[in-house]
Amino acid sequence: MKLYYLPGSCATVPYVALEWIGEPYEAQAVTHDYIKSAEYLVLNPQGQVPLLVDNDLVLTQNIAILTYLDNLFPEKKIFGSKTARDKAKAMKWLAFFNGDLHKAFVPLFRVPAYAEGNEELTNEIRKDAAANVIRMLSIADEYLTRHIHFGEQISVADVYLFVELRWCKMLGLDLSQFANLQAFYQRIAADVGVKTVLIKQGISE
Repeated sequence: MKLYYLPGSCATVPYVALEWIGEPYEAQAVTHDYIKSAEYLVLNPQGQVPLLVDNDLVLTQNIAILTYLDNLFPEKKIFGSKTARDKAKAMKWLAFFNGDLHKAFVPLFRVPAYAEGNEELTNEIRKDAAANVIRMLSIADEYLTRHIHFGEQISVADVYLFVELRWCKMLGLDLSQFANLQAFYQRIAADVGVKTVLIKQGISE
């Protein structure tokens, strides 16, 4: 089983899941240039990570990869539980972090082509995007007033939000108003699997 990833990207989530599972796997760091190469595009025409190859199976998209790993190794409880009900709760948050929140970051990393060269428009787009990220994080912070994790125990949903909180730090977004998220970040950062994967990616906290 082989995972292709960009360091610090959302591919960190299945990387941590593989570490939790504890079975042999290979993780290959790639560059932005490589994922746009003809060689890589044969595997993933979208030119994105994560990409998981398991013998003749080639999987893209985090939710598909994580669901596959959970089905292979249900006893590892990467969704925080073995029950359908509780796994669905974690899946709901994973979908929120993977779909809604992740998408909100896009203009902060790369402004739309129509805004290139227009500083005023670029600043306005980034301001709106940052406000949208903060709005969604407030939903997660409020949930954490009553919960420790986004599943019954630590799960891939937690790791996905952890990765996105790292992006907030990189982007200089002010999260000081979110005491619950700050405590959550420290809890997830202390997980052995998370720490191991960050070290393997050459990332320090």
